[in-house]
Amino acid sequence: MSNSPNRNFKRAVIRGTRFLKKHSPLKSSGNNIKKKSTEDIVIAVDAMGGDNAPHEIIKGAVRAAREFNIGVQLVGQVDRISRELAKYEIKNLPIEIVHAPDVIGMEDKQPARAVAKKPDASVVVTMRQVASGQAHGAVSAGSTGAAGASALFCLGRINGIDRPGIAATVPTTKGDMILIDAGANVDSSALQIGQHALMGSIFASAILGLENPRVGLLNIGEEPGKGNIASKQTFNLLEKISSINFVGNVEGRTLSDSFCDVLVADGFVGNIFLKTLEGSIKMTLQVLHEELTKSIEMKMGAFMCKPAFRAIKHERLNYAKYGGAVLLGVQGVVVIAHGISNDFAIMNAIKLAADSAKMQIVEKIGNSLKADEILAMKEAAKENS
Repeated sequence: MSNSPNRNFKRAVIRGTRFLKKHSPLKSSGNNIKKKSTEDIVIAVDAMGGDNAPHEIIKGAVRAAREFNIGVQLVGQVDRISRELAKYEIKNLPIEIVHAPDVIGMEDKQPARAVAKKPDASVVVTMRQVASGQAHGAVSAGSTGAAGASALFCLGRINGIDRPGIAATVPTTKGDMILIDAGANVDSSALQIGQHALMGSIFASAILGLENPRVGLLNIGEEPGKGNIASKQTFNLLEKISSINFVGNVEGRTLSDSFCDVLVADGFVGNIFLKTLEGSIKMTLQVLHEELTKSIEMKMGAFMCKPAFRAIKHERLNYAKYGGAVLLGVQGVVVIAHGISNDFAIMNAIKLAADSAKMQIVEKIGNSLKADEILAMKEAAKENS
């Protein structure tokens, strides 16, 4: 008999629960997290995770400590981290090393199993620093699956949330927009997407400063009744959530006009949308460069417009300025950075984690999830199924 995604998820949770009881120092229950004072923010960074680890990770951490005065814990193999740190002037910078001898790489195809087998891997120890209150947040540019599994096992879920979701910030012509889920789950139910919509709305209010964020459902058409069965069930559920400002279905082609502030989708569709957007931006910039270098006249015109092109490439459409995406739904601040992140992206990922901790995103989500609304959502989901 083949294993379904739900069955695999349940097995992962069982393994994680055993792992948590054995290794995690987290003793609190409910939505209460033991934390350091937020006066001096400390972020644990998986120094061994990512395509450019550890050099770009450490370089970005040094920049974050120097430019934002954020305390950084570099988690990983001490000898390799020490060699990299020796390249920089770090005297008086709030940087420390936390030893973690093992590494979970991209070759580990089953993240949940890898996390259980390697309790001293850098990404696991990074999450444990948050769970124990030694750090206010975590950053990893390594395997998304390993980061998500480690966060779930070490930190646990917020009460009322079935599965965490990745909230990524994406640009539009009228400002930033939050996409959730950007890839934490490849198969989500209407109830889980509804929970993500609630968390995304709270996150957008805090990060983007919006009083009543517009929530849209990514779909193949704007009219009610569009999409597959799961999309229709999700639409019906989102209409019944009174605490969000649901504006209906949203097509991908209208997003450049900022049709909504929070875009919800299951993780499979959301991840494809995000990567397609990244690829489209890259292709557009490449085509623009080719056309502007075809002749002397074009080159002269391009030179005159160089400041505008630089702003487009390095500011408005630069993924690195966002740093990473926040994993919402776990009992701690976790930022998942792109695997190809450079030092600039890592610096901004650390800043995003610090800002999320200062804004008490986790606490706000936990406090906003009302028991009666969670029950109503579950009842509505049963009616739709």
